[in-house]
Amino acid sequence: QVQLVESGGGLVQAGGSLRLSCAASGSISSISSMAWFRQAPGKQREWVASLYSGGDTNYADSVKGRFTLSRDNAKNTVYLQMNSLKPEDTAVYYCRMSLTWGQGIQVTVSS
Repeated sequence: QVQLVESGGGLVQAGGSLRLSCAASGSISSISSMAWFRQAPGKQREWVASLYSGGDTNYADSVKGRFTLSRDNAKNTVYLQMNSLKPEDTAVYYCRMSLTWGQGIQVTVSS
């Protein structure tokens, strides 16, 4: 069984940066593809970005050029670097690997 734990969220002013981490543990030998989603209050959960096992990445248009994915295979951790944050980035962010979801972490961007 795989567990995912997010960290690194918090409160930041518009224009600031945060780095989210998603650490995988349990029955895992290496990180396969991993994706980040977010859910703002009153809205549906939306896809943000994906990191594929071969290293390719893909981003939603709303975050392209501002968010960057990276991985540390030794730590079974994927990072989401978020720069130039906007108030509309405020949401609970979730990582997902295969069918497993993390518990979510709050990101709040003040104007």
